Amino acid sequence: MEALRADGVTKVYANGGTEVRAVDGVDIALQGGEVTLIMGPSGSGKTTLLFLLGGLLRLTAGRIVVSGKDLTLLRERAMPAARLENFGFVFQDFNLLANLTARENVQVPMELAGVAPAKSRNRAGTLLTGLGLGERLDYLPEKLSGGEKQRVSIARALANTPRVLLADEPTANLDSKLGKDVAALFQHVARSTGAAVLMVSHDARIVDVADRLFLMEDGRLQTMT
Repeated sequence: MEALRADGVTKVYANGGTEVRAVDGVDIALQGGEVTLIMGPSGSGKTTLLFLLGGLLRLTAGRIVVSGKDLTLLRERAMPAARLENFGFVFQDFNLLANLTARENVQVPMELAGVAPAKSRNRAGTLLTGLGLGERLDYLPEKLSGGEKQRVSIARALANTPRVLLADEPTANLDSKLGKDVAALFQHVARSTGAAVLMVSHDARIVDVADRLFLMEDGRLQTMT
């Protein structure tokens, strides 16, 4: 089932008197239950594309449809609610709140969505336990390893049962074994929850988990598999 479709997605930045086409007319569809991997060198536009698809940046041109809803037609004030409803985000640097425990970090997006504290606390505990962190619920991020931090960020991304899970270089700060383990975890998430998972990366070690593989260069997307 199609979770997201992007048509002609373009992002242009002004650089002095010239225009830089960071993303140039990209078409892509993400399917529920599948892992899509976009690879490419730094500066190729892949992270910009991910931010555009997740509504973190506004398009210059094109359209993005999630579960039948055209995000490009929404007003700016409606975007936070649309992101909470449709997307989960996993970032390269984890982006965990240092003064909150693992469980509290996972509770944040649920409480922003209006979930009652008791319910969000229970769900956070369930998600973290399911990712092997049942004994780390009350640990602050500084007490967690890199792999554990990334699992907390994945649990947080899953908190509101997103249709689309977007991951920006999720293995970049992990060693080879942990990187493969985390990539396999994204594959498990796609299969078990039915979410569409999109990872952008330059890490060739994780290509085996991808159902579809794309290469991005100079803002343009090429199908590999």
